[in-house]
Amino acid sequence: MATECLPAPQLAYLGLGSNLADPERQVRQALSALSGLPETRLLAASALYATDPVGPQDQPSYVNAAARIETRLSPLDLLAALLAIEAAQGRRRDGTRWGPRILDLDLLLYGETELDLPGLRLPHPEIRHRGFVLIPLADVAPLGLAIPGQGILRDLLAACPGTGVSRL
Repeated sequence: MATECLPAPQLAYLGLGSNLADPERQVRQALSALSGLPETRLLAASALYATDPVGPQDQPSYVNAAARIETRLSPLDLLAALLAIEAAQGRRRDGTRWGPRILDLDLLLYGETELDLPGLRLPHPEIRHRGFVLIPLADVAPLGLAIPGQGILRDLLAACPGTGVSRL
């Protein structure tokens, strides 16, 4: 009997956000859905945070969180799974950037992988500029976490104002 060689599990970090249709429920439901992904374990979830919107300010505040997972899914397969969770919760992508949304799931980091593909850049290129990502990320990642091309989480947190982010 031949044995299949499975890929080594990778640590990945995800950002979650919602500002429509009961945002706290949307984020909690998405965290639950992450637990059901194949070849994936949810290792940790951050607290929930109320955050000011990025982009147009004439929209409701967001609820944001972060998650640490271990997965054998490839980055592209994981992204497809995240998009499927968004769709299952009612997200319809219409090309609008920074607008209101039922659910937004971002693949922030996948091990030490660096990718620049259409639809997927790793690590997420805006981590260092976004308190609403860094603060929840610090709940589930070590402060010494190196984010390729961006810096150490502890230093990025110190340089990024946490204004507009409050723990729920």
